[in-house]
Amino acid sequence: MRLNLFAFACGHHAAAWRSPDSSVDRLGDIAYWERLAGIAERGKLDAIFLADGQSAGLGAVGSGPLWFLEPLTTLAAIARATENIGLVTTVSSTFWTPFHAARLLASLDHISRGRVGVNVVTSMTDDEARNHSMERLPNHEQRYQRAEEFIEVLLRLWDSWPADAIVADPASTYIDESRLRAVEHLGNWFSVGGPLNVPQSPQGRPALFQAGASQPGRALAARYADGIYAVAWDSETARDYRNDVLARAAALGRDPSQIAIMPGLVTYVASTESEAKQRQRELNDLLPIQDSLDQLSFFVGVDTSGWDLDAPVPPLAPLEEFSGPKGRYATVLRIIETARPTVRELLGFLAAGGGHATFIGTPHGIADEIERWVDTGAADGFNLMPPTLPSGIEDFVDHVVPELQRRGRFRRDYAQRTLRARLGGR
Repeated sequence: MRLNLFAFACGHHAAAWRSPDSSVDRLGDIAYWERLAGIAERGKLDAIFLADGQSAGLGAVGSGPLWFLEPLTTLAAIARATENIGLVTTVSSTFWTPFHAARLLASLDHISRGRVGVNVVTSMTDDEARNHSMERLPNHEQRYQRAEEFIEVLLRLWDSWPADAIVADPASTYIDESRLRAVEHLGNWFSVGGPLNVPQSPQGRPALFQAGASQPGRALAARYADGIYAVAWDSETARDYRNDVLARAAALGRDPSQIAIMPGLVTYVASTESEAKQRQRELNDLLPIQDSLDQLSFFVGVDTSGWDLDAPVPPLAPLEEFSGPKGRYATVLRIIETARPTVRELLGFLAAGGGHATFIGTPHGIADEIERWVDTGAADGFNLMPPTLPSGIEDFVDHVVPELQRRGRFRRDYAQRTLRARLGGR
């Protein structure tokens, strides 16, 4: 199975930064990020993944840290501090140009000797657009049309300077220019001549990731992705998503076994289940209740301010009657249906990852649940989202990984050199 660390701020729980032992004062220290990558590498994880946003998050950042160091810069430092861990960054096809992205990513792939992946996103907010000379984001359909063209040009640029074109013969020439391939792309969104001015990187090209849940997002992932970051609260939802994307990929002539689908996973690990639940409660108790209820009101489209925190969640309208964003609402309905949480417990689940799968218990119990998801076709592995960092990933690496290794379900050492090979490609 594949396991990535999704490293974010002080952890994925919204109250992680409020904890007395939080890492909030270290977010601008590159040693902090190098340490997280080192822990993940000690656990033989496939990669460390850094998300990104293109605005300060005014209106949200007051509730906790979002972004600090720019991801590509951070991963360049991590590349020099590690040997094997994959390095996955986020790039917005809405704001970047293909040549710029191709050059930076190919350079990082050379620096890391073939460990780079890129998660191509289409971005989400008009605040981000205004930082890139746009009044607002293009509509959803346009963003995905641009994303497909962006990826197509990326792939052509990465193939435009074959590594073996470098002759380096002092008696004749440095490079056989006849081997270079012009791109000469003129599309709806981009005009690129090429070739790229970076030779082909060690793994041929960086690994491509996608995280879209919409129909255009699924289509894009099926056509191009080596790895897919999915959102699924339970294994049934995850299995439906995985079956759909893999069927789309097969219909396009791709080998589905070369695509790794990794839902997000929040884990609370302890020696007993009651201790693990106590760790979750301690974090949940740090949440500003009014802020959390206001967020829940937005998610479900009703005023939740008067809800009894320790009572079951009141009945909500069915999905087909909800007029707001349906993806998050569907996740909320699924959490209520399967977990039967109190209002306070629902706020805690949403605060740690926003509705991703959440496993709470002992290393043995969590390993059981991981195996069940993989063995029933719900996932090829997981994008780990520790509620706190670094302690959450240390707990997983020190206790869950050895249990998976003991069962023969996870590597004890790295066998493949490049990230793409690890994901199932060449």
